[in-house]
Amino acid sequence: MPPKPPRRAGSARTQRPSPDGGSAPPAAPRVEVGEADFVVLCDALKVSESVREKAWKTYESLSAADGALACNTKKKETWGVCIFIVAIDLDEVTFTFTELLKSIKMSVCTFFQFLKEVDVNMDTVSTKVDSTVSRLKKKYDVLFALYHKFERTCGLIYLEQPSSEISAELSSVLVLKNYWITFLLAKGKVLQVEDDLVISFQLLLCVLDYFIKLSPPAMLKEPYKSSVPAVTVNGAARTPRRGQSRSSRTAKQLDTDTKIIEILCKEHDCNLDEVKNVYFTSFIPFLNSAGIVASNGLPDVEVILKQYEELYLKNKDIDARLFLNHDETLQPAVIACSQLERTPLKNNADEEINIILPQTPVRAAMNNIQQLIMILNSAADKPSDTLIKYFNNCTVNPKDSILKRVESFEHIFKKKFAEAVGQGWAEIGSQRYKLGVRLYYRVMESMLKSEEERLSVQNFSKLLNDNIFHTSLLACAVEVVMATYGRNASQSDSTGAETDLSFPWILNVFDLKAFDFYKVIESFIRAEPNLTREMIKHLEHCEHRIMESLAWQSGSPLFDLIKQSKEREGQADQPEPTSTPNTPFQHNHTAADLYLSPVKSPKKKASGPPLSATSPPDVPPAVTPQTPQKPQKSTSLSLFYKKVYLLAYRRLHTLFLHLLSDHPDLEPLIWTLFQHTLQNEYELMRDRHLDQIMMCSMYGICKVKNVDLRFKMIVSAYKELCNTNQETFKRVLIREEQYDSIIVFYNLVFMQKLKTNILQYASSRPPTLSPIPHIPRSPYQFSNSPRRVPAGNNIYISPLKSPYKFSDGFQSPTKMTPRSRILVSIGESFGTSEKFQKINQMLCNSEGQLKRSADVGAAAPKPLKRLRFDIEGTDEADGSKHLPQESKFQQKLAEMTSTRTRMQKQKLNDGNDTSATEDK
Repeated sequence: MPPKPPRRAGSARTQRPSPDGGSAPPAAPRVEVGEADFVVLCDALKVSESVREKAWKTYESLSAADGALACNTKKKETWGVCIFIVAIDLDEVTFTFTELLKSIKMSVCTFFQFLKEVDVNMDTVSTKVDSTVSRLKKKYDVLFALYHKFERTCGLIYLEQPSSEISAELSSVLVLKNYWITFLLAKGKVLQVEDDLVISFQLLLCVLDYFIKLSPPAMLKEPYKSSVPAVTVNGAARTPRRGQSRSSRTAKQLDTDTKIIEILCKEHDCNLDEVKNVYFTSFIPFLNSAGIVASNGLPDVEVILKQYEELYLKNKDIDARLFLNHDETLQPAVIACSQLERTPLKNNADEEINIILPQTPVRAAMNNIQQLIMILNSAADKPSDTLIKYFNNCTVNPKDSILKRVESFEHIFKKKFAEAVGQGWAEIGSQRYKLGVRLYYRVMESMLKSEEERLSVQNFSKLLNDNIFHTSLLACAVEVVMATYGRNASQSDSTGAETDLSFPWILNVFDLKAFDFYKVIESFIRAEPNLTREMIKHLEHCEHRIMESLAWQSGSPLFDLIKQSKEREGQADQPEPTSTPNTPFQHNHTAADLYLSPVKSPKKKASGPPLSATSPPDVPPAVTPQTPQKPQKSTSLSLFYKKVYLLAYRRLHTLFLHLLSDHPDLEPLIWTLFQHTLQNEYELMRDRHLDQIMMCSMYGICKVKNVDLRFKMIVSAYKELCNTNQETFKRVLIREEQYDSIIVFYNLVFMQKLKTNILQYASSRPPTLSPIPHIPRSPYQFSNSPRRVPAGNNIYISPLKSPYKFSDGFQSPTKMTPRSRILVSIGESFGTSEKFQKINQMLCNSEGQLKRSADVGAAAPKPLKRLRFDIEGTDEADGSKHLPQESKFQQKLAEMTSTRTRMQKQKLNDGNDTSATEDK
């Protein structure tokens, strides 16, 4: 008979032992705290006396706070939030997260949003609670994305109404339940990193493969029906003969039959070798350890349910079984219509409305992975012949040290990956590292070719024998691979929430300083033109993380560089004369400039080995890449400060517009104090964050200028900005190993250090204002808006967007917006003639509208919203003629191709002069 439905989360509460493992002691007489309904809620969640008392006090403080309307109108919800916060802070969680949501009748998304609303004074939610909430969010995002992918996939595999041969016990509903709970159990037991979307999806494919093979063919659709093993042919499973258990026979077939997994991988653009690896190294051992036995065609659901119940109660988080019932606690927030991918043009009344929703997280992740693999298919696991030539041209051949380094880091990476994800996933880590090695050699070759063209030399002995350069380049290549695989399931955040394998995890693996890693990022992006937009944004995000905090950690070489620069210049208040904010910024430095930039004073020996310590002493300087700066100055420090100033001013300007737009005269004052602190009081940045100095600078200037701006208002606006973390203002270093809020830091540290300087802004002789940084166009960003083709044609071009279907070839668009589905992408197959007919019809209609408007007389016709092709036979730009028998579309296609070629040549000739580009 069918198994019983999953028990509700609260059903096991009465039998659950106390947190310390023993039986719960009898409740002692107590004085009730709070209102009667609050007491009932506490009893339902079995919270301790200490949690009750502190939760009620927290509720009272929230209710009394200014702007606490939400707390007073939603009492029960606020009580639940207070109990959640206090239980986590006191490490006395006696309930699961789902039990809490059920008790206060809230969904996951609503709860998280309400938690932000009740934290009025920014001091209710601790960083410990923030960390717990972040973990729950990531887990929910991954589970939600996987369940909906799972539901759609099952609809493509199983018949909705199978033939009457199939018994009720093998209905598609039961199969769905078996599938999902088995996957949840496998995910919880096999994966240590539960928020890894790609590995979780690969594990889900393994579960699908396993159950498809156990399903009667009569339940399946093609191509799965004809691919299932013979053991399940003709309906339900036959009784095993000669005492051989069905599970043992099935296990043997699972080990050898890969038809189903091949079909699944092809359908979902998933790497077959990786999924096979997951299947045999993790999924099969899980089945054996869990004791899952296939009887009557499917494993016993009661066994799976019992094991998952234990896992769920142990983790005290989300009961993912409720996805099967579409439970209201797991429903997402309603997506606003503005978030849907739409065409900017209006549809005609007689045109079919066909709104294309954004890609699912799983599809987007698979597409990014496939694009990376397609790029690296032509790359090798070892240095190419071109690289070998560069190695041979060196005074000291670096080949052996490079190969040895790559091999050494493979063992380290494999070990660290297994420690983070699970011991059964070591080979997956090895596969990802090898992809990174391919990218490492590919980018290295591209860098050396660029340096050869720039310097007209071929001996790069000093650079290629630099250990830190190679370690940084290899780490960056592996980070690109890890970030491609580590795409988060959340679509609300463009950068994606961090996972346990997110940057800066890679720095710990390679034992690399963040400042050294930063030096290679820009050159890496320039050397690999096929990086996806997501990866370019990710590397830019890594660069920002380094500039805002990671490079300022104790032990960073940055502080030694600043100190040496001060000694060299003989000035105590100038870290680098060339790093003034108003110096025009040019993105023309290379990795060679930065890694070979001097790091010691020419008069003194450095305290540690220089970056080029591995280069031989007899390397001729004439054949070594040199920076255009004076030899005694550090190019890497100068460039770093320029980038920090740009990032600092951008963030200050954004926060300023949120808070002080009515006081424009204050921005240059705040920036002057901010820049002065970074340049002259740089020790304040040690083990702290750039934004902490920014907020203190803003508060200090407003204080002396008698502008009413409280820290509460500053942090309220700050936490709404992109890529911010509440820990930035809740946990600031005060002194060694002592942390407190941003207010305490301002009073005890910032103000004490800069009091004299701050008070000068209130005097009649304020400090000289720092110039506003010259802000160039970022070398990492691309315009999202269509650009008009020059020469007067009414033609616009824009980047080709995802989604792609890689099984049909590299970057072949499959889904487009309602309007773009009839456009032609240059370089792609044109397809059927129907597309041409639609385009020609559009042109004719546009021409007709133009003529009619001209006949009316007086006023000149307004520009058409549709794309309109010019109809003259001569292109205005190059004077090329067209044959009279050519169609208008063919003529315009030739013009577009010609124009595109000219634009590409012009872009190459323009070079990297950003300031000139902005003047145009």
